[in-house]
Parts: sequence; structure tokens; C-alpha cells
Amino acid sequence: MGCGNSKVLPEASKKGYVSVVQSLVAFRKAHGDDDDDEPKKHAEKQRGLWFSTSVKNPQPASNSQVLRDGRHQDRVAKYKDKFDPRVTARYDIKALIGRGSFSRVVRVEHRATCQPFAIKMMEVEAPEGREVCASELAVLQRVSHSNVIQLIEVFQFPQRVYMVLELATGGELLDRVVCRGHFTERDATQALRMVLAGVGYLHNLGITHRDLKPENLLYYHPGADSRLLVTDFGLATFGGTGTWSLKTTCGTPEYMAPEVLLRKPYSCAVDMWALGVIAYIVLSGSMPFEDDSRTRLYRSIVRGKYSFHGDPWPSVSNLAKDFIQCLLPSDPAARLTADQAICHPWVVTMAASSSMRNLHRSISQNLRQRASRSSSRCPSSTVSSGGFRSGKANIVGGKPRAAAGQTQSRYLGDRPLSS
Repeated sequence: MGCGNSKVLPEASKKGYVSVVQSLVAFRKAHGDDDDDEPKKHAEKQRGLWFSTSVKNPQPASNSQVLRDGRHQDRVAKYKDKFDPRVTARYDIKALIGRGSFSRVVRVEHRATCQPFAIKMMEVEAPEGREVCASELAVLQRVSHSNVIQLIEVFQFPQRVYMVLELATGGELLDRVVCRGHFTERDATQALRMVLAGVGYLHNLGITHRDLKPENLLYYHPGADSRLLVTDFGLATFGGTGTWSLKTTCGTPEYMAPEVLLRKPYSCAVDMWALGVIAYIVLSGSMPFEDDSRTRLYRSIVRGKYSFHGDPWPSVSNLAKDFIQCLLPSDPAARLTADQAICHPWVVTMAASSSMRNLHRSISQNLRQRASRSSSRCPSSTVSSGGFRSGKANIVGGKPRAAAGQTQSRYLGDRPLSS
């Protein structure tokens, strides 16, 4: 099933746009070893923001806190020195917020307006860094939508490229679900409508994201009226619409569509499968496909084996379940497109005919239980947001990458190139 008419692609795309990942080996050989090329996650993120509590009566800074602050300032100064003066003349660097194989991401303020942004500095001297930058930049320069992270401007120099991006400060999708204290199907449709709008826009441009998951969906600001943004285009590519088909197998295991695991040519319908998984998580706090064994996980995905058993599914409407089922058929041609999904009765009516029961308690409980299981299985990995980033690696050419939980910034997307 097509995903809309794609616009004229750049010349690089016509010649076979360079993939940013290598092909996955047969999933029966997949293993769970993490690579070490992604840095450790920032200590603040390691505390697990989904279940953190605010401190109402802050205590005076301890000596260790002062030491940490000093180290933080040293790191900021270090990265300021690396930035081109023509960039720092326009933006004031405030903090390092993420690191990748070929990049550093910092929080900055525009000197004239004091508006906050994120700058992703990419090293482009090496061929790998140059091509990773070119592929991500080609996607970001094409997009302009209220529900997609926006590229503001680019500074290009021989050794480095600086991408100025919107700074999303409202937290991840599931952060908002947990923190609300009250969550209904109507709330779920409000979030999913924004995601579908952004994904539909990408698909109509001929862009397939290939790594949609809750931690790549960020709110622009903490307010209740914030827009929700699709972020992290490290695996995004042109193709998958019309006569285009994709073959590189990549993504995060629990969200990968059956055709990807089977190494079949695929389309942007893989994003719709991932959205079905996300909808399932948002409504229940659990995952439709999960197993400690990577092989058994892949087998259950290929077979499309999932259920609506356990709390809170008896309280979830049949229309909501139908929405999920329409996104999770094993046959990609049977899945709804983004344009069709946003017109599904459950989404259009914003669950008007659904139960208005508060699902928050069940969702939070399931998230916590999963976090506890993940922590006991992987004591060295970061457990936050209900454990959905607890050591589960992105697959790149059959090689597990650093866990998503070990990448602090959602602006990072460094991936090795295919051969």
C-alpha cells in the first residue's frame, strides 16, 4: 500500500541513496551484546526521569555537587573551544547534552533573542562522519512541519558541520503519560493524532523514519498545549513509497516489522507497524512483543502473536483495539497508511464513544513492573521510563548498537554506513 505521492528526490537519492546502516544478519544469529562506541549516558538521565520526584526544599549544595558543577563548566568550556567562532558569535553555548560517534550536541541560546536551541556538531573529516552527516542533513533540510523536529540553520565548514535544531524541553511521550496522574483513551488519541500528522507528512515526502518509538517522540514544551515532535532521524531515509523499496534492516528490535526481520524489501509501512506498537504501549504500559531471547522475540513478531490480555485491556474500548489491529497485520499491504490511520473512527472522534475510565494507574503499574524486571536482568543498564530504554539495542546490520537508554540526546543519530 502506498504512502502518498513522493516529491522529486535529490540527485543522490535517484542514484540509490546511501544507507546509514549495514544489512542485518539472519535473526537466528542475533545476539544481545552492546557495542561500546556510544558513550555512557549523562548522569542526570541515568536517574530515571519517568519516576523521579521533585525536591520541594532544596538543600545547600554539597562539596560533591560543587565539584560536579565545576566539572560541568569545564566540559562546557571545552566544547566552546571546539566550536567555530562564527557559530559562537551567534549562539551562546550553555551545556553539553549528548555525544555520539561523530557528533556532540549542546544546548545553546541565540545571542540576540535568547531563544534556546540545540546544536549538533558533526565531525566530517572522516568519510564515515561525512556520509552520516550528509544522509541526515538531506532528510532534515526537506522537512518543515509542526510535528517534526525542525532544522533551523546549518553552518558548514571543512572539518565540521553545525546543525541548529529546535530544542524540545517537554519530555518524552511516556513521561507525559506517567506524570499526568490521569490518562484516558481521549488523551491517547490527542497524542497519536500529532504523531500521525508528522509521520504522514514524512511519508508524503518519500521519507521513512525506520526508528519510531516512544523515546523519539518529544513534547516541545512542558505545557498541556504542547505539540508532540517526531525526532531522531539517524536511520531515516528516502524511499519506501511508490516504486521505491527499502532493503537495509535496521531499527529497535521490539518495534521492527515482520518484513524487516525477514529481510524482505519493505516500505514506509514499517513505520505504521511501529506506531501500532507505540499505541499498544501508550494504552497499557506493556509491550505487544517482548522476550529476553532475541530469537523468540523475532519469532513472535514474525508470527504477529500478541494479545489484549491483562489489565487494563478489559477497560479499553474495542475501537481502540481495532485501531491497533489495523496497524499490526503481518502483511504490510493490509496496514493502514498514516493518512488512513488519522481518519480511523477512534482517532477522528477522539475516543468519544470509548470508556472515559482513567487508565493511568494500570499503565504506571505495568511500566514500573517492566522497569523492575529490566533492572534485575540488566543491573548495569539504565532503567527509566518504565524500562523501555533498559539496554535494548538498536540493530544496525545485525549488530546491536549501544542501548537507546545510553544516548541522552534525541538529536543523535550516528550510525555506521553500509558497505
